[in-house]
Amino acid sequence: MKLVYYAVAAALVFTGAAAHEMTPTYPKMKPSYIDEVSTTQMRMWNRRNDVFYYEITVFDDQWNTVPFATPNKVIRLGFLETKTFDVYIRDKDVARVEYICSTSKQLKQDVQSTGIKSRICSRVK
Repeated sequence: MKLVYYAVAAALVFTGAAAHEMTPTYPKMKPSYIDEVSTTQMRMWNRRNDVFYYEITVFDDQWNTVPFATPNKVIRLGFLETKTFDVYIRDKDVARVEYICSTSKQLKQDVQSTGIKSRICSRVK
């Protein structure tokens, strides 16, 4: 049994994982130039060389989707590329927003051996 524990520990230590990053970790909503709409600015950095598309989503505390707007709900982001984007949410929905997330999207023909999907979420203050 010890051998199994050592094997799992070695696998966790020696396997590298790369994902994308999204900042700020705790974004704050501010009034936008549009009436009854709040906004926040997010920044993404792609550390995955096998993924070029990321989907933006907004959730409440029960992981239900919240309506929002952004220039592109699916963002093309090259390897080691950074992109800044704005997220717009109606004032009546701001109180229930809990997370702004980005999820990696792979094209069917681009999926390599693992096809691992990553999701990064920022918790709204």
